[in-house]
Amino acid sequence: MNEQIFRDKGTLLLAFITGLAINGSFSVLFSTFVPFSIFPMISLGLATWSLHQRYLNRNMPNGVPSLAAAFFLLGILVYSVLVRAEYPNIGSNLIPIVLLIGLIGWIIMRVYRIKR
Repeated sequence: MNEQIFRDKGTLLLAFITGLAINGSFSVLFSTFVPFSIFPMISLGLATWSLHQRYLNRNMPNGVPSLAAAFFLLGILVYSVLVRAEYPNIGSNLIPIVLLIGLIGWIIMRVYRIKR
């Protein structure tokens, strides 16, 4: 079972990239602080399509769907933290960082529990 989860790193990476791209696309379209770019929307489409193809063509071992959801949220939070660090006029960075650290701790505990 451990081998399957660690062979399925691509799904976790695609979930992380999808989280980054969805928050990037939202920021590009609706935030006045972030300059417009088409690349977050292109990466969102490609990462979502690739993730959907992996879902259709492969079986996910137990524990991977919850880890994929956590990596998706991790991508969203990482982009939010980076944008708020670059543009401090948007607001405080405290809540996204606290959520990010808590989510990283949950992911580490979950991977450790799956390894056992």
